[in-house]
Amino acid sequence: MQLTVDLLIGFIAILHLYFLYFEMFAWTTKGRKVFRNFPKELFEPTKPMAANQGLYNGFLAAGLIWTYFINDVIWKDNIAFFFLSCVAIAGIYGGLTVTKKIFFIQGLPALIAIALVLFKNY
Repeated sequence: MQLTVDLLIGFIAILHLYFLYFEMFAWTTKGRKVFRNFPKELFEPTKPMAANQGLYNGFLAAGLIWTYFINDVIWKDNIAFFFLSCVAIAGIYGGLTVTKKIFFIQGLPALIAIALVLFKNY
């Protein structure tokens, strides 16, 4: 079960590293292709805002990656729970306020990982 948890945490961390890249470095190029409904003239003015969001996603990824370096199981689970909760809350909020797609891409994997972390010993 721990392997499954570690793989899912790794997947979520990689996803957030991609979000970091996308929002910090490809907002005005790749962003136009991904967010087709967003007015094209707003990509350049919102570049600093997107980069800030990307930085936050990088912090989430760093926290999740940190769990791989923690040997104490209780401490590791607590750190994983905290960062997965941050991801889940962001995914739920994005799903409610922006598009439901955000919930399925970001929130749902985090909620599944939280459940596995909490119930892996039962």
